[in-house]
Amino acid sequence: MKTVLGIETTCDETAAAVVSLDPDGAPVIRANEVLSQIAEHAAYGGVVPEIAARAHVEVLDRLIARALERAGTRLSDLDGIAVAAGPGLIGGVLVGLVTAKTLALVANKPLLAVNHLEAHALTARLTDGLDFPYLLLLASGGHTQLVAVRGVGDYVRLGGTIDDAIGEAFDKAAKLLGLGYPGGPEVERMAESGDPERFALPRPMLGRREADFSLSGLKTALRIEAERTAPLAERDVADLCAGFQAAVVDVVIDRTRVALRGFSDRAGRPTALVAAGGVAANGAIRRALAALAGEAGLAFVAPPLHLCGDNGAMIAWAGLERLRLGLVDDITAPARPRWPLAAEPAPVTAA
Repeated sequence: MKTVLGIETTCDETAAAVVSLDPDGAPVIRANEVLSQIAEHAAYGGVVPEIAARAHVEVLDRLIARALERAGTRLSDLDGIAVAAGPGLIGGVLVGLVTAKTLALVANKPLLAVNHLEAHALTARLTDGLDFPYLLLLASGGHTQLVAVRGVGDYVRLGGTIDDAIGEAFDKAAKLLGLGYPGGPEVERMAESGDPERFALPRPMLGRREADFSLSGLKTALRIEAERTAPLAERDVADLCAGFQAAVVDVVIDRTRVALRGFSDRAGRPTALVAAGGVAANGAIRRALAALAGEAGLAFVAPPLHLCGDNGAMIAWAGLERLRLGLVDDITAPARPRWPLAAEPAPVTAA
């Protein structure tokens, strides 16, 4: 039974997890410890890199020890140590990477330097045992892209954002409307009681032949409507949130439909439509994607909510996937603030 420790410190969650393969090759999450820094960053309305890095330093050792204890395993029992080596805030990435390298040297274990985006991309195989290839919508605070996942280390970018990521747009909308941080859950909560049709907000890129996103215009339109309506009552905020979320959902479905039409030329018939990343926790987006998958005759797969955000289990699993293929790293593996999932973007157009 192969077992890997996973370490995640790329942004504002410090995480450590232990994942094993049982004798039949099925994954088992034996421990998954996540410590969020939301409280430390809330006053600033966003993540402060220096605060994040220091917080990782303060708790990572204890979190790793707790994960090993809860998994009932020791450092010497591990088959590898996986760590998110990027992309992310460089200070935080360095904290995790240096820690992982030290443990790997001390215990004489393979080091697995994992692309954080690849970990999100492979989570559907951890939770659902999904076969390749599949279409992935990877949406978070810093990333929005549609990717053909053809195999471990084999990704084709079909489309992406040309400005704001979806999660970033949600956070900026929340800040504009005086809501809390992180903004995505707050906008979704307010949208539940709002009227999505009251404000006529645009759907940027709708109908375009390329599977790309643009959300800056929607954000600007939201600001204009908010200023026109000010001072904002609670009902106004709810209606603005509902309209904003509805616009994002429409854009996501339209862009994903374009990617689905162009998928077969790059990867054959997809086994599923997959959503991953923090934005995959949004209920409205999940429901709309599930309906789109049904129309296309595909399964829809999204991680359980606790695995949508950054976590160590996805890093450990990506490490296991790479370990099985002999894709290990040496002690010179660099920390990468930028690390594209697909090295050469390949835009998709649909007729």
